[in-house]
Amino acid sequence: MGIIERISGPLVVADEMLGTKMYDVVRVGDSGLIGEIIQLRKERAVIQVYEDTTGLKPGEKVVSTDLPLSVELAPGLLGNIYDGIQRPLEVLESKSGSFIGKGLTADAIGRSKKWKFIPEKGIKNGSMVKDGEIIGHVQETEFLKHYIMVPVGMSGKISGLKEGTFKVDDKIATIEGKGKKHEITMLQRRSVRRSQPFKRKFRAAIPLITGQRVIDMLFPIAKGGTAAAPGPFGSGKTVIQHQLAKWSDADIIVYVGCGERGNEMTEVLTEFPELKDPKTGRPLIERTVLIANTSNMPVAAREASVYTGITIAEYFRDMGYSVAILADSTSRWAEAMREISARLEEMPGEEGYPAYLPKRLAEYYERSGTVESLAGKTGSVTIVGAVSPPGGDLSEPVSQGTLRVVKTFWALDASLANSRHFPSINWLTSYSLYLDDLEEWYNKTFGEEFVKNRREIMRILQKEAELKDIVQLVGAEALPDEERIVLEMGKMLREDFLRQSAFDEADAYTSMKKQAAMISTMLHFRKRAQDAVRSGVPLDGILSVKVREEIARMKEIKESDVEKSEHRIKGEIDSQFAALVKQYGEGERREAVAKE
Repeated sequence: MGIIERISGPLVVADEMLGTKMYDVVRVGDSGLIGEIIQLRKERAVIQVYEDTTGLKPGEKVVSTDLPLSVELAPGLLGNIYDGIQRPLEVLESKSGSFIGKGLTADAIGRSKKWKFIPEKGIKNGSMVKDGEIIGHVQETEFLKHYIMVPVGMSGKISGLKEGTFKVDDKIATIEGKGKKHEITMLQRRSVRRSQPFKRKFRAAIPLITGQRVIDMLFPIAKGGTAAAPGPFGSGKTVIQHQLAKWSDADIIVYVGCGERGNEMTEVLTEFPELKDPKTGRPLIERTVLIANTSNMPVAAREASVYTGITIAEYFRDMGYSVAILADSTSRWAEAMREISARLEEMPGEEGYPAYLPKRLAEYYERSGTVESLAGKTGSVTIVGAVSPPGGDLSEPVSQGTLRVVKTFWALDASLANSRHFPSINWLTSYSLYLDDLEEWYNKTFGEEFVKNRREIMRILQKEAELKDIVQLVGAEALPDEERIVLEMGKMLREDFLRQSAFDEADAYTSMKKQAAMISTMLHFRKRAQDAVRSGVPLDGILSVKVREEIARMKEIKESDVEKSEHRIKGEIDSQFAALVKQYGEGERREAVAKE
């Protein structure tokens, strides 16, 4: 037990703390505020407190729990809403109202509900089991099995294993090894500061399908990959995170609202239980874990929230699931580190951030990946971090530190968002380094034409941007017709392909098959337009073909009608351009005859 010596905002210095360890969780003051030791100097401990320290006085006691900051993991985890240190907000609200009372805690996983536990085939009493091995499962939701694993660091002979209905803290088996007996329950705890062990990590080879055309076609992210979505205020960071949460083909979503405004988190908390999961038809919340740490909550808890989220994600990864963790935003996390660092009187780095900021960012994003777990399951953790650079300045330290470690960069553009172009990802400044890794999957799944078409539309969009600069100087009429076709194709791609409406049932999500059909059709139109220009058809004639309207409406086609519609529209393109070439060809011949 120690004594409070000094208080500086969320930072508390306590004396007489001999025997405590770094990152031990402590209870601070008479109210029992939750804190964590982040620095030790002989008998003096520096503690970051995860609650409001108003009213705390020097001389009050500090009691160590001798445990690191950990999360509870068990059936019942999905569908819950936690704060940054995994306190269940709904339970706390029932105890203290709209504002969390000081020192108030509750079990992260309910202890009263009973779950039916079914042992795995091949695991029986007397079997030798090792850490991380799956010994049974619980059907947590209608579509998801929650596997029960041997805690890391524990192995031996299993006994007392049986099928039955248990609470999460009831004994389901005993493991005896190295002369010790350990009681096994469905509940386990993991430290949030350490990455969980696994057998091996695989190269990124499968894309995370999001249904967002600008991402899947132009700037894909691999399962187990990393992405950053930086942008100024109002550029659509939260919009893109919501779309990924609903439509990405991850099995589990962990959404971390780190230092975001209360109204934004309120939207998430109210909408997710109401949204229908397109995979299962059930509420989306049933495969989601929400961590809400709003801007008015204690700043130190922001620093813990991202670690809480990634530890939960690793837990489901070890079961063999694909998990997407969406952190909104890592800039607020970095600001929390900056405040704590300043109160520790550490030497500041660039813009006041601590010198270890790049290291912390790298350590966090490196916990992503597709791995073979200790149980032999293949699972993945995909990390998408929103970044909120002040004034949209991407040269600031958090953006630069993030871009050094992530492999996908979605540059959000406020001007696109203001013009109602969503997702507001700027196609000229974004990039993905997963394209080469994913090319084999694209070729195997859709054929080599898919990758060729992707490269072609990128060339068109880049050429359009170059021509726009020339148009500003000399006007579009000064350009040859072939280059004006490029401008029209760029416009078609921007408005009819890259822009999506989240309110349109058919347009909100686009399968990869439909995306490939849309691009193939647009490029088919471009080829016929180029051929027509070479045959002497003026641009006005090309722009007058009615099939352009059909192409623009392809986004509204139902997934079941894609193949049939693609063949029909391509046929119309061929017939209408053939008629156009014939019409202008006959006109030229008549003119020639008249001259003669």
